[in-house]
Amino acid sequence: MDTQTGAQAAPQRLNRKAFIFIILTTFLSSIGFGIITPVAPFLVTRYVTDPNSVGLALGWLTAAYSICQFIAAPGLGALSDRFGRKPILLFCMIGSAVGYLLLGVGGALWVLFLGRIIDGITGANISVSLAYIADVTPAEERGKYFGWVGALAGIGFIIGPVIGGLVAKISYEAPFYAAAVVTFLNVLYGIFFMPESLTPEKRTKQISLVGLNPLGVLRGVFAIPQLRWLLVGIFLFSLPFAVLQSNLGLFAKDTLHWDADSTGVIFAMIGITDIVVQGLLLGRLLKWFGDTRVAIGGLCCEIIGYLLLASVVLFQSPMPMFAGVIVFALGDGLLGPSLNGLLSRAAGADAQGQVQGGSQAIQSLARIGGPLIGGDLYDRAGHAVPYLSGAGIVALAIGAIGLALPSLAKSQPIPETVPAGAD
Repeated sequence: MDTQTGAQAAPQRLNRKAFIFIILTTFLSSIGFGIITPVAPFLVTRYVTDPNSVGLALGWLTAAYSICQFIAAPGLGALSDRFGRKPILLFCMIGSAVGYLLLGVGGALWVLFLGRIIDGITGANISVSLAYIADVTPAEERGKYFGWVGALAGIGFIIGPVIGGLVAKISYEAPFYAAAVVTFLNVLYGIFFMPESLTPEKRTKQISLVGLNPLGVLRGVFAIPQLRWLLVGIFLFSLPFAVLQSNLGLFAKDTLHWDADSTGVIFAMIGITDIVVQGLLLGRLLKWFGDTRVAIGGLCCEIIGYLLLASVVLFQSPMPMFAGVIVFALGDGLLGPSLNGLLSRAAGADAQGQVQGGSQAIQSLARIGGPLIGGDLYDRAGHAVPYLSGAGIVALAIGAIGLALPSLAKSQPIPETVPAGAD
């Protein structure tokens, strides 16, 4: 990999060994998020004796990670600005390794929660990795490196559940012990081979408490009138997606009596379909129909997908499961980029980072609330109800985007500044 061009234009260079560490850190973080997905239902059922409480316990286990990550992300970024990227990245990797070990050791439900909490607090490290790259590469080179990191993260999310399911054939603890060992090895690699990227003179002198507030970015973006309903729509479609991520393994276990490896394959199907759609179909569809129609089409596909998944309870067959995840993934592949396009068009050039950050914060909140709501519905109302409810919530998301369209249309003639589209 040739990085000499960036080296000549930057005070330091992103050398090969440092970039290998960044790649491994990103890859392991994304794998670690998915590796627990097919295994968690089997771990939780060991310690929750009431079958009508497993769904909510699993929801809390998933939400605990997301809550801690949401709270910790601004702090990790601020700490890396104050003390440098290397110590924060190493701290994050050590925390993740400890979290994996606790999941493997188990012994009680609180130990599983402790593992997810520690991993969540230290798991928001991709932004620090991107900051490391930005420190040592010129602006014209960063997009290339950011693209590689994003692609690796996407691949990790796909193969994480597959690895978790396959290694779980040895034991349900084995995936976490393996992840802990590989993560510790990456820590050792980083200690010896990764130089610090942020020189002392470029570091902040103190940490602002205002910058540590994860809700601050939400207040900022909701102050932009033309974005409000669009952000509501993003929250609404993200909520049932978070339910699916946390609950699908338990649903497959209870309804079809699948083991962890079969559930891992289902998540791999979602990821592969998503990649195929974005790589082969999305560009043409956006050219033919535009962001708005493609986004609404994606939401309609998600509604059909949720209804097919709910029908698994009725038919007791894997066929609706396969059909449901493929149709859902088709919709998800269409939805993300098209909604990002709408967001980008609605915001001025001086608010792109703020708006995209707000979108990520909204989705983080959905990843907290979705598993809890879905788990409670699963236990109290029936196994199909989270997916039937998901179809209804996505229909509301279509309505919210429809309400956003008039303001979005007003904002188009003068896209340079945020206030231009204000009502």
